[in-house]
Amino acid sequence: MSSDAVSGNQTLAHQQAVKDAPYQTIQWTDLMPQDDLDALLNPPAYLDEIEDGSEEDMLSNQFILAMAQASDDRYMQALSSTRIMPEFDHQRIRLPGFIVPLEFGEKQTITRFFLVPFFGACIHVPPPPPNQIIYGIYDKGLKLEALHEPVWVTGLLKTTLTENDVATSAYAIEVAEVETYAE
Repeated sequence: MSSDAVSGNQTLAHQQAVKDAPYQTIQWTDLMPQDDLDALLNPPAYLDEIEDGSEEDMLSNQFILAMAQASDDRYMQALSSTRIMPEFDHQRIRLPGFIVPLEFGEKQTITRFFLVPFFGACIHVPPPPPNQIIYGIYDKGLKLEALHEPVWVTGLLKTTLTENDVATSAYAIEVAEVETYAE
């Protein structure tokens, strides 16, 4: 047997092992580098000076993103971070979150969406950092009774950058199942 055939068999065995592996339940914070998390958990003092509803408070998402990318302020960088945790690439995961519909299939089922950690993200409030948004691919499609209801999403996670008019995500998931959230 050639070494190519052996490595091909090992690749097939690895693919089958990944396919048969159980889903690992993860938390949103698992998807971001520790220094990004630390920066977001310790916001700079100047944010306390921004009055709710003021012009500074209502800056557009694109403007905030541009400022964050150009800034040397670690907090602002973390707000727009596309840095990922590479160990999650091609992992079978289960994660709770909220659906932001992007594309619909037949019978108005949601086939493409962003999964986000809190209700209203990308719709009513600025989006979370890209490493806290997952682009969902679910060809089977799903119907949601209400967008404000959390769900469990199970599937194969990939470290793939997706950009559109709504937001940018640093991860994508090939969805196997979506179910109503229950602890």
